[in-house]
Amino acid sequence: MRYYKNTPNDIIKGDQTANILENHNALVFHTKLKGYHPTPLVHLPLLSKKYNVGNIYVKDESHRFGLNAFKVLGASYAIHQALKKNPNIVCFCTATDGNHGRAVAWSAKQIGKQAVVYVPKNTTIKRIEAIENEGAKVIKIDGNYDEACEQAKNMSIINDWTLIQDTAWEGYIETPALIMAGYLTLFKELEDSIHISPTPSIDIVFLQAGVGSMAAAGIYYYLNKYGVNRPKIVIVEPEEADGILRSFKENKISTSKGNCTTIMAGLNCETPSLGAWDLLKSGTDYSLKIDDDYAKQAIRELYYPNGSDQKIISGESGVGGFAGFLAIMNENDLKPIKESLKIDNNTNILFISTEGDTDQQNFMEIIRETSSIKNV
Repeated sequence: MRYYKNTPNDIIKGDQTANILENHNALVFHTKLKGYHPTPLVHLPLLSKKYNVGNIYVKDESHRFGLNAFKVLGASYAIHQALKKNPNIVCFCTATDGNHGRAVAWSAKQIGKQAVVYVPKNTTIKRIEAIENEGAKVIKIDGNYDEACEQAKNMSIINDWTLIQDTAWEGYIETPALIMAGYLTLFKELEDSIHISPTPSIDIVFLQAGVGSMAAAGIYYYLNKYGVNRPKIVIVEPEEADGILRSFKENKISTSKGNCTTIMAGLNCETPSLGAWDLLKSGTDYSLKIDDDYAKQAIRELYYPNGSDQKIISGESGVGGFAGFLAIMNENDLKPIKESLKIDNNTNILFISTEGDTDQQNFMEIIRETSSIKNV
């Protein structure tokens, strides 16, 4: 089965992660950073009409601090908090599939600190170069993302580096939670438009997931702001990196058994974050995994807009949520999701484009391809 229908309880557990999210307002910090401005919310009325839904909105994170991705929201805030505790930190370390590592490198560079970034063996040259251009030392390991995280953790202990990792495990909860607190900024920026009180003007939010930190931050935001009146939440993962879907099926944190081969590099993570798991269980309505072809189609749909709709440059991971929507609208075996969520011509849907063309070579190849998917 390619999806799982969860029964959310809409209750925020009072664990360490939830407490940190409750007690930190990263938006105040972000607004003081040079170059800060809210990223745009793009309304696509003609795309909405094409898929016979009420309104489609895309929050375009490619405009975030010139880094082409949202990850800097979390990395910058976690580093800021780490330096408040210890101003004498010399070097920050992390593991990444691309965007988070660049965000850590950029944030460290802003304050004159060093950064070391470990990447999996399948990380592209362009992504490595983007991290190196921010002043970091990049070390490629002969392993996957989980193994890169383990290497970063071990080397941080040996070298007395400060680990800024966006996934949590037993004994390492605070920093990933602070990163999640940073991600809340992108949702709070919508409070003068579609995130109004006491009822949101959005019916469904599609959130793509790697380890699940951004998705869990979104769930916390909606549960905290709206409770039982929150929008429905659909989590989307790559077919071959479906740790969250497997975890739902097994009712415990589990590791994907896929081959970790996907163009959605930022979502190519095997195991959900411990800090994200309780929130994911509390607020996810559906967990879905999709083939790469839908990510490619989603990129092209946004790049080649309908009529007067605005063009959006969204990368392979950036389109994850929208790609999940395309799968639901195109595939017969996913019709139960469409029917359960009551997707019709009155439904208002939000997608978060978490990155732009962070690997321009791959991106250009995709937009030149011909779609193999028959549109509805």
